Amino acid sequence: MGQPQLIEQPSAGDNPRAHWPKELQDEFNSADNNGIVGSVLVSETDRVRVWHLHLPPGKRCNFHKHVLHYFWSCHSHGKARGWYDDGRIQDVVHTPGETKHFEFGKGESFTHAVQNIGETDLVFTTVEFKDSPNEPLAVPDSIRLEENE
Repeated sequence: MGQPQLIEQPSAGDNPRAHWPKELQDEFNSADNNGIVGSVLVSETDRVRVWHLHLPPGKRCNFHKHVLHYFWSCHSHGKARGWYDDGRIQDVVHTPGETKHFEFGKGESFTHAVQNIGETDLVFTTVEFKDSPNEPLAVPDSIRLEENE
Protein backbone atom coordinates (compact mmCIF):
# COMPACT_ATOMS: atom_id res chain seq x y z
CA MET A 1 0.00 0.00 0.00
CA GLY A 2 1.33 3.42 -0.93
CA GLN A 3 1.54 6.32 1.47
CA PRO A 4 -1.31 8.85 1.28
CA GLN A 5 -0.49 11.75 -1.00
CA LEU A 6 -1.70 15.14 0.19
CA ILE A 7 -3.29 16.89 -2.79
CA GLU A 8 -4.32 20.18 -1.21
CA GLN A 9 -3.50 21.74 2.11
CA PRO A 10 -6.37 23.28 4.09
CA SER A 11 -6.58 27.03 3.90
CA ALA A 12 -6.12 29.17 6.96
CA GLY A 13 -9.10 30.97 8.40
CA ASP A 14 -12.61 30.19 9.55
CA ASN A 15 -13.46 27.71 6.78
CA PRO A 16 -10.78 25.02 6.25
CA ARG A 17 -12.76 23.82 3.19
CA ALA A 18 -12.80 27.21 1.41
CA HIS A 19 -10.52 25.84 -1.34
CA TRP A 20 -13.05 23.10 -2.25
CA PRO A 21 -15.54 23.56 -5.10
CA LYS A 22 -18.73 25.25 -3.86
CA GLU A 23 -20.92 22.18 -4.53
CA LEU A 24 -18.69 20.05 -2.27
CA GLN A 25 -18.76 22.69 0.46
CA ASP A 26 -22.57 22.80 0.24
CA GLU A 27 -22.85 19.01 0.39
CA PHE A 28 -20.48 18.89 3.37
CA ASN A 29 -22.52 21.55 5.18
CA SER A 30 -25.71 19.52 4.76
CA ALA A 31 -24.14 16.20 5.88
CA ASP A 32 -24.04 16.90 9.63
CA ASN A 33 -26.31 13.99 10.58
CA ASN A 34 -25.81 11.73 7.56
CA GLY A 35 -25.09 8.32 9.08
CA ILE A 36 -25.09 6.49 5.73
CA VAL A 37 -21.48 5.27 5.75
CA GLY A 38 -21.80 2.78 2.87
CA SER A 39 -23.79 1.89 -0.24
CA VAL A 40 -26.00 -0.55 1.63
CA LEU A 41 -26.50 -1.59 5.26
CA VAL A 42 -26.31 -5.38 4.94
CA SER A 43 -26.76 -6.35 8.60
CA GLU A 44 -27.63 -4.72 11.92
CA THR A 45 -27.88 -6.13 15.42
CA ASP A 46 -28.01 -4.53 18.87
CA ARG A 47 -24.20 -4.45 18.77
CA VAL A 48 -23.07 -3.76 15.18
CA ARG A 49 -23.92 -2.33 11.78
CA VAL A 50 -22.28 -3.95 8.75
CA TRP A 51 -22.03 -1.89 5.56
CA HIS A 52 -20.83 -2.56 2.03
CA LEU A 53 -19.46 0.31 -0.03
CA HIS A 54 -19.10 -0.12 -3.79
CA LEU A 55 -17.57 2.75 -5.78
CA PRO A 56 -17.18 2.27 -9.54
CA PRO A 57 -14.47 4.35 -11.26
CA GLY A 58 -15.28 8.06 -11.11
CA LYS A 59 -18.01 7.72 -8.46
CA ARG A 60 -17.99 9.38 -5.04
CA CYS A 61 -20.01 8.54 -1.95
CA ASN A 62 -21.81 11.44 -0.29
CA PHE A 63 -20.31 13.16 2.70
CA HIS A 64 -21.21 11.21 5.83
CA LYS A 65 -20.52 11.44 9.53
CA HIS A 66 -18.88 8.77 11.69
CA VAL A 67 -19.74 8.89 15.40
CA LEU A 68 -19.33 5.20 16.34
CA HIS A 69 -16.16 3.16 16.77
CA TYR A 70 -15.64 1.38 13.46
CA PHE A 71 -13.28 -0.30 11.09
CA TRP A 72 -13.22 -0.70 7.35
CA SER A 73 -11.57 -3.34 5.23
CA CYS A 74 -10.84 -3.05 1.51
CA HIS A 75 -11.56 -5.95 -0.86
CA SER A 76 -10.05 -4.57 -4.08
CA HIS A 77 -7.09 -2.75 -5.59
CA GLY A 78 -7.74 0.87 -6.45
CA LYS A 79 -7.11 4.55 -5.88
CA ALA A 80 -9.31 6.88 -3.86
CA ARG A 81 -9.47 10.58 -3.09
CA GLY A 82 -10.62 11.52 0.40
CA TRP A 83 -12.29 14.83 1.23
CA TYR A 84 -11.91 15.45 4.98
CA ASP A 85 -13.68 17.74 7.44
CA ASP A 86 -10.40 19.50 8.27
CA GLY A 87 -10.08 20.55 4.61
CA ARG A 88 -7.52 17.97 3.48
CA ILE A 89 -7.84 16.36 0.08
CA GLN A 90 -5.76 13.21 0.01
CA ASP A 91 -5.16 10.44 -2.55
CA VAL A 92 -4.58 6.88 -1.33
CA VAL A 93 -3.82 3.59 -3.09
CA HIS A 94 -5.89 0.74 -1.58
CA THR A 95 -5.13 -2.99 -1.58
CA PRO A 96 -7.18 -6.07 -0.68
CA GLY A 97 -7.09 -6.80 3.05
CA GLU A 98 -6.11 -3.25 4.03
CA THR A 99 -7.96 -2.46 7.26
CA LYS A 100 -8.17 0.69 9.39
CA HIS A 101 -9.72 1.13 12.86
CA PHE A 102 -11.19 4.33 14.34
CA GLU A 103 -12.50 5.26 17.80
CA PHE A 104 -14.39 8.33 18.98
CA GLY A 105 -14.87 9.79 22.43
CA LYS A 106 -18.16 11.23 23.61
CA GLY A 107 -19.11 14.11 21.30
CA GLU A 108 -16.34 13.35 18.78
CA SER A 109 -17.01 12.66 15.09
CA PHE A 110 -15.47 12.56 11.64
CA THR A 111 -17.10 13.70 8.38
CA HIS A 112 -15.70 12.83 4.96
CA ALA A 113 -16.38 11.58 1.44
CA VAL A 114 -14.48 9.10 -0.73
CA GLN A 115 -14.15 9.25 -4.51
CA ASN A 116 -12.83 6.47 -6.75
CA ILE A 117 -10.18 8.12 -8.93
CA GLY A 118 -8.80 4.84 -10.27
CA GLU A 119 -9.76 2.52 -13.08
CA THR A 120 -11.11 -0.41 -11.01
CA ASP A 121 -14.12 -0.77 -8.71
CA LEU A 122 -13.42 -0.04 -5.05
CA VAL A 123 -15.17 -2.37 -2.61
CA PHE A 124 -15.13 -1.99 1.19
CA THR A 125 -16.83 -3.48 4.23
CA THR A 126 -17.35 -1.18 7.22
CA VAL A 127 -18.36 -2.42 10.67
CA GLU A 128 -19.69 0.11 13.20
CA PHE A 129 -19.91 -0.74 16.91
CA LYS A 130 -23.16 0.51 18.44
CA ASP A 131 -21.84 0.26 22.03
CA SER A 132 -19.63 3.32 21.38
CA PRO A 133 -19.73 6.46 23.57
CA ASN A 134 -22.02 8.20 21.03
CA GLU A 135 -25.52 7.22 19.97
CA PRO A 136 -25.81 5.79 16.45
CA LEU A 137 -27.08 8.19 13.80
CA ALA A 138 -30.38 7.30 12.19
CA VAL A 139 -30.32 5.59 8.80
CA PRO A 140 -33.34 5.34 6.49
CA ASP A 141 -34.91 1.95 5.76
CA SER A 142 -34.27 2.57 2.04
CA ILE A 143 -30.51 2.01 2.58
CA ARG A 144 -31.01 -1.34 4.31
CA LEU A 145 -30.61 -4.60 2.41
CA GLU A 146 -34.01 -6.25 2.22
CA GLU A 147 -34.09 -9.67 3.86
CA ASN A 148 -35.35 -11.35 0.68
CA GLU A 149 -32.62 -10.06 -1.64
